[in-house]
Amino acid sequence: MYCAFALYATYCAPASPRRVRLQRVAAALTCAAATLVAGVALAASPPATLEGHPNITGDWSRYGGFRPVNDPRLAAPPPGELQLKPAYASKYAARRAAERASDAAGAPIAGAGVDCLPYGMPEMMSAIYPLEILQTPGQVTIIAEAFSQVRRIYLDSPQGKIGDVAPGYYGHSVGHWEGDTLVVDTIGVKPEVLGHDEMPHSDQMRVEERFHLVSPEVLHDQITVEDPVTLEKPWTFTFAYKRMQNYEMLEYVCENNHEYVDDKGVTHVRLQDPPSQP
Repeated sequence: MYCAFALYATYCAPASPRRVRLQRVAAALTCAAATLVAGVALAASPPATLEGHPNITGDWSRYGGFRPVNDPRLAAPPPGELQLKPAYASKYAARRAAERASDAAGAPIAGAGVDCLPYGMPEMMSAIYPLEILQTPGQVTIIAEAFSQVRRIYLDSPQGKIGDVAPGYYGHSVGHWEGDTLVVDTIGVKPEVLGHDEMPHSDQMRVEERFHLVSPEVLHDQITVEDPVTLEKPWTFTFAYKRMQNYEMLEYVCENNHEYVDDKGVTHVRLQDPPSQP
């Protein structure tokens, strides 16, 4: 459109023949450069689809939550209400109150990350640091920069029974496409791995995810947690991510962690490593 207008202007604008020729040459060179840049940009952009499905391959950062939202229409919807059963609700409320008090006092209670333990599912999807998604035939792999966590989603594969899946930090995930939405079912997350917002759960927990591009650059992961042991009803919340262009995932090794826990269970931060001994 710009090229057509630029060339048209050289024909319509009153000027000397020499000036017209110079204008036309300049317009042609400008258009050629613009076309080349556009071609490079298009070549660098990921394809919109992959094997007939939306292409979600790329690096993603949290959109909202920890970072500002430029377009509220693309933000994640508000989370549903977490309703724990009475036996778990009182302990949960007491811990959250203790955490708020300790944070206000500047002596936060230690969490799993201080002990170099991965966040596991579904909390790793909160994307405190960027996520990388690799969409390949038969599998979607998600890598979290924090703690270099890796989970694998096996596509079009049968899910096992909860009692038959070896418990772990990320569980066993299988997925399939429903139109333009990737639906993922995860079981087998061990109870020691606290859920989102430190939600307690049992070995009966089941996590459903629905990945959907709400725009070419914004991805939503709607998560529904079911647990007949700890929850009064399923809990649904959504994480939104924005595509990161030209980002390279960094190594996150927990030996670089400057946090430590004292004998009272309080988290502290080392300002610098002690000097090495000769």
